[in-house]
Amino acid sequence: MRIHGIAILAGLVLLLPYPGDAVAQGARASSPVELAQQADQLKPGQWVWAPEIAPEGPITVYVDLSRQLATVYRNGVRIGVSTVSSGKPGHETPTGVFTILQKDAKHRSSTYNNAPMPYQQRLTWDGVALHAGGLPGYPESHGCVHLPFEFARLLFGETPMGATVIVAGKAGGSMLAPAAGVIAAQGESGVATPHVPLAENEPYRWTPEVSPQGPVTIIVSRSDQRILVLRNGVEIGRSRAQVPTSDFETHVLTYAPEGSGRARWVLVGVPGHAGDDGRPLDSSVLSQLRMPKDFLAAVSGVIVPGATVLVTQAPVLPDNHGKGMTVMDGAGSR
Repeated sequence: MRIHGIAILAGLVLLLPYPGDAVAQGARASSPVELAQQADQLKPGQWVWAPEIAPEGPITVYVDLSRQLATVYRNGVRIGVSTVSSGKPGHETPTGVFTILQKDAKHRSSTYNNAPMPYQQRLTWDGVALHAGGLPGYPESHGCVHLPFEFARLLFGETPMGATVIVAGKAGGSMLAPAAGVIAAQGESGVATPHVPLAENEPYRWTPEVSPQGPVTIIVSRSDQRILVLRNGVEIGRSRAQVPTSDFETHVLTYAPEGSGRARWVLVGVPGHAGDDGRPLDSSVLSQLRMPKDFLAAVSGVIVPGATVLVTQAPVLPDNHGKGMTVMDGAGSR
């Protein structure tokens, strides 16, 4: 199971904010990616944004009303986490699966005294939207989901019209929605994404036919000693592995072959690891990685320039997964 040739494993950990002071509209800069592992401990206004983890692929936003958190996935991998403020009692934010119906960076409310709603992304035609707003640490909106100003701006710049937004849980309720993890439990239209653990006698699984094309992201989990391969947001392979545990930090790499065609993985600078940017992967790291030879060969066949690797201490198998939810149209459920 010795790994050779391809430097598939070395990458990054994911998002969590730093313990900086949060202003009324939220912290002005992203926290280090490691903070995402303790998202429940984020202070009001804190957020993490690391789109370099998955530069391409479908985007899904998961809003957890119970925890007052929003998690952003691209290509099935978490690229952002933010605290939010949802609807207060009497104006609760509706739950379900929505699509972004309208985007307006300078929107003003037609209902509440022309109040500014910067970077508005409309979810229903009767007034529910994602937008920058106050973040007191509890639900205080009239039904919208308030985001930190800078996080709202960055998210606005990445989401396409029609992107999926899943709203789950109950603000202030004791029943928590499934916790968001490194990989998305639900994809476009709120359909559950299968992430089936390997059987006891199953060294790896490889099913590229379930997603024949699209951007590739590889996740290496030290805590689970697993490698997952996602293509266009869908898992196409997973394997047991022996991943070195001498380094507990998060790293992200991108495949940038040299002109000669020789394999070359380059570290990407993400929040908390800006010094990594542009450094080639240390070949000694690869010599310590072990995985089934056939799995390595299969993965090598789907890697193209721009493919990314996330190396994280976080587990890739959450304890619970989201289930399918009621799909919402522009005004309500159907």
